[in-house]
Amino acid sequence: MPQAEDASHPRTATVGRVRRPTMTDIAARAGVSQSLVSLVFRNQPGASAQTRERVFEVARELGYHPDGAAQLLRSTRSRQLGVLFTMRHPHDVDIVEALYPAASQRGYTVVLSAVVPGRDDQQAIGDLLRMRSEAVIVIGSGASPRQLAAIAGQVPVVDINRRSRADGVDSVRTAEATGMRQAVDHLAGLGHQAITHVDGGAMPGAAERRRGYRDAMRRHGLTRNINILPGDYTEEAGAQAARDMLAGDDLPTAIIAGNDRSAHGVLGAFLRAGIHVPGDVSVVGYDDSRLAQLSFIDLTSVRQDATDVAELAVQAVAERLDEGRTTERDIVLQPTLIVRGSTGHARR
Repeated sequence: MPQAEDASHPRTATVGRVRRPTMTDIAARAGVSQSLVSLVFRNQPGASAQTRERVFEVARELGYHPDGAAQLLRSTRSRQLGVLFTMRHPHDVDIVEALYPAASQRGYTVVLSAVVPGRDDQQAIGDLLRMRSEAVIVIGSGASPRQLAAIAGQVPVVDINRRSRADGVDSVRTAEATGMRQAVDHLAGLGHQAITHVDGGAMPGAAERRRGYRDAMRRHGLTRNINILPGDYTEEAGAQAARDMLAGDDLPTAIIAGNDRSAHGVLGAFLRAGIHVPGDVSVVGYDDSRLAQLSFIDLTSVRQDATDVAELAVQAVAERLDEGRTTERDIVLQPTLIVRGSTGHARR
């Protein structure tokens, strides 16, 4: 009498035929998810070396042989780099523009997904993954380290403009404190002592810029002149800070804004109030975006090179996808102060 076949074994009899084992069977036997098994067979990041060995061992035990055509289809790479960005900051848009040639040089294409009102980071990233993006480059995102780490478990992630400190996430950023030191050094060299900083609130890079401003002021012996006004990276915040300064008793001789948009707001409010720049007050921005370079604004600004940032971000992705790098990288670029017509000698 023939023995009954073990129903828990994948080689169960079905109308006289032996069913071939599947990835579902491997996942059940190995105690992992089917998606993780798929990552292992596609040689994608997201599984530990121990898990990979266990999956391969179970596959051998069950006699699993991937279907050739299906395996070929699954292995066909999209070579698409997903880019999450906002459209609020000119510098971020400059980086997006620079990503296209940087990606093309390495044989990749760019897929964009914007964060806008009613569409948060999670939705924007979800769309990129559904479009088969092989990696995600994040620009100016408010996503938490935990969220980014979860995405990095599926595809490589590069966080631009900040160090997220999320597990498995690479960073490309500028030495913000160095940029602020350059701005304070420039103004102090022009005889300015009453130098106010309109900060960027909780925006990417703002905390390090505040720290850099404080340190540079102390180094110049201007500790008693340290003055930080709350703001963010918008024209409205810059204009409000300027109105607050105009309403005070003593107008500073120089202002370092959190970014170029904030500086633009400061310039507009001073213009309407009859304050001359740089005769009455010198103004410095940050980013050296196209806004700063407009002839009628002519803004002295700390330059973050969007082309360098884009090329290094794509390089970091390629190192993971094409070369197999698994360790995290924190890439820090050095900024440069670009002096234009919005700064001059301190008024007497």
